[in-house]
Amino acid sequence: MRRLLRGLLASGLVSFALTAPAFADHMLRISYPEDPKTADTQLNTDDYTIPLNIYDRLVEAVTTGPGQSALVPGLATSWNISDDGKSYVFHLRHGVLFHDGAELTADDVVYTFGRMLDPKTKALSTDILNFVVGAQERLDGKADTVPGLKALDKYTVEIDLTQPYAAFLALMASPGASIYNRAFTQKAGDQYGLTPETTDGTGPFILKEYVLNDHQLLVANDKYFNGRPQLDRILIRVVADSQTLRLLFESDQIDVFDMDYAVSQTPYFYGSDKWKNQIRSGPRVGIYYYHMNQKVKPFDDVRVRQAFQMSINREQILGKNFYGKGELENGVMPRGLTCYKASAPIEYNLQKAKQLLAEAGYPNGVQITLAQVSSWSQKWQDMNQIIQAEAAGAGFDVKINTMDESSYFAQRKAGTIDAYAQVWSADFNDPDNFFYTFFSKSGSAVRAYNNDDPVVFDGVEKARGMTDPDARCKFYQDLSERIVQKDAAWVPLFSLDHNYVVQSRVKNFVVPWNGWSDMNYYKVDVE
Repeated sequence: MRRLLRGLLASGLVSFALTAPAFADHMLRISYPEDPKTADTQLNTDDYTIPLNIYDRLVEAVTTGPGQSALVPGLATSWNISDDGKSYVFHLRHGVLFHDGAELTADDVVYTFGRMLDPKTKALSTDILNFVVGAQERLDGKADTVPGLKALDKYTVEIDLTQPYAAFLALMASPGASIYNRAFTQKAGDQYGLTPETTDGTGPFILKEYVLNDHQLLVANDKYFNGRPQLDRILIRVVADSQTLRLLFESDQIDVFDMDYAVSQTPYFYGSDKWKNQIRSGPRVGIYYYHMNQKVKPFDDVRVRQAFQMSINREQILGKNFYGKGELENGVMPRGLTCYKASAPIEYNLQKAKQLLAEAGYPNGVQITLAQVSSWSQKWQDMNQIIQAEAAGAGFDVKINTMDESSYFAQRKAGTIDAYAQVWSADFNDPDNFFYTFFSKSGSAVRAYNNDDPVVFDGVEKARGMTDPDARCKFYQDLSERIVQKDAAWVPLFSLDHNYVVQSRVKNFVVPWNGWSDMNYYKVDVE
């Protein structure tokens, strides 16, 4: 969700010198638009490059093809799920070592998730444990332990849920489920993750240097349980300005140029004889969309919402703002997401939209307002201006209300905000990450959709507990059609391609399946 938006928002200037050392043997040099501020992934939901490389999880989500992924064993070699779908037993690998030399045990896993649920931690990713027995009581400070987390023996963990939750395994592969060393983390206390000396994981790389707002250096873990990585080091440089990033890349001081951090450079690299063959591209599991608040007139009328859907030239926005590097989306689920199936296309038809407005009681057109945050990227302003011009042909008099970010979130939470454009990228590969976020009873309210459709509310809850994968996918596909076609509850726009340019020395680079730029570099090598 959030990673792509952050990349588009980056606009500051980099401070370090361009004359930094070029590279050492088997060192990969990459960039990040801002400093993550901590290596404690429980306190960070935006920056995942460090967590994906210094930690492991019980289960891992690996890229199997363009926009495709699979769940595979990680720290757990196998797992058993009870017939009722409410109990998960994970069997840990023997002999896995943390970077400080301590062996991973079931107690570390129980501690990790217990730490997340401790209200003193103030963890940001506790939603991955929502269904664990006793989780809410612990978060609320009403209990000192979590009965649903159990170490059955040194290498066996049991996690019990209050109800079946089909997405639970996928959540266990998310960065927020990274496993910590109990003894080390407790000793580090509130300093955990702020320096290399206070950071510990089991992953293929070890955090060696951390210079705030400048760089982080990761070094190979010689004792990694899957075998030592090919790379000796990874240098992560903080580079906020897109022109500076391109200069660093073309002067051979960066090995990977992520176009998400510099969208404006896309035409240059695709048009360059030197670089166009070095582009690596794959679908991003995420979706751009327009929100409509059904409690604010005129969007309380489904015909107006349908007219708004039809009045947006999505192809034009994709071409102008993102150079055509993506595909139109017509449902709730973007391509690459588990259960994805192409939906019936939304028609771009200004005359039909005008007719729908007339049927809704607006024969002379109607005024609507698009909310816009002043500190966000120019891309969002460009999108709104395209809509403003195009939708006029259907009879929409579009006003753009520019506000600061705090006002935007306050109005959205209060349910009073007008329509707005946004993007959501997959945190884990399951439809629940999209449907529950936007169209559950709580999600619809907190994001000001106010799509009060009891069939959708009940369906979103039902789908979470379905254990038949095929039936669950079909159910989500039908639910998507109801939300987009019948309710016209939002306007899906497009999903983008994720484009990278890599130096010729970079080998085995695979575009990650996920919805963010961050990735695991374990299998990457350099010449």
